[in-house]
Parts: sequence; structure tokens; C-alpha cells
Amino acid sequence: MKRVFALLAAVAVVCLLVPIRAAEDFTGKWSGTFAAGRPDGSTSNDTIFMDLKHKGAELTGTAGPREDRQYPVIEGKVAGDKVSFQVNADGALVTFTLAFAEGHLKGDAAAALPDGQKLAAKVDAERKK
Repeated sequence: MKRVFALLAAVAVVCLLVPIRAAEDFTGKWSGTFAAGRPDGSTSNDTIFMDLKHKGAELTGTAGPREDRQYPVIEGKVAGDKVSFQVNADGALVTFTLAFAEGHLKGDAAAALPDGQKLAAKVDAERKK
């Protein structure tokens, strides 16, 4: 019985000494690259800027190609290190699915254009200092 208590005490001490990583707070300004695939197979490189507000599982804010050209975040969600949201960019519904890794929000954006055309892009953004 003493061994069980000693083992439990040792586990408790280790748990207190090992820092527990808090969930990432995505609030802030993020900027980076937006590499869009064209229908002919080529890639168009552009920029992305996001001003995000994170509270619990909810993500709000704006996103767009530049700081002066932003669209409101729609249906923003946070689940662990993953964020998802949409923006309506001049009639094109763009869906973002991003994951936090090594200080970057990386992932995919998929756009449905008003004419029915679908486009895809790779996003890589980091928090602005």
C-alpha cells in the first residue's frame, strides 16, 4: 500500500513540474502567403492578411489579401490547434481550414466563385509582431 501511495505521489510531483501547454490564442494580426492554383495548373502567388479575435471555440475578425482590403470572418471556429472560417470576398465564398504549427497558421483555402468555378490555395501566415 505504501508503494502505491509513493507511486501516486511521484506521479503528482512530475505532473506539477512538467509545464502544461495552454491552447494557442489566435487573437492578433497574421500575414503571409496565399498561393492559388489556377485552372491551367499554374500557381498565382499573393498575400494574405488576417486580423483575428479568438474567444473559446469562436473565431471572429477579418481576412483578405491586404490590411486595407478585408472581409468579415463568417462561421469562425477553433478546435485545438485548428481554425476554420469563411469570408465572402466580392461574391466568392472562400473557406479556410488552417492548423497552427511552428508559429504559423498553415493550410488550405477553397473558393467558390459566382460563375461556379472552384479554386484552391495554400495559406502560410505568421503572427505580425
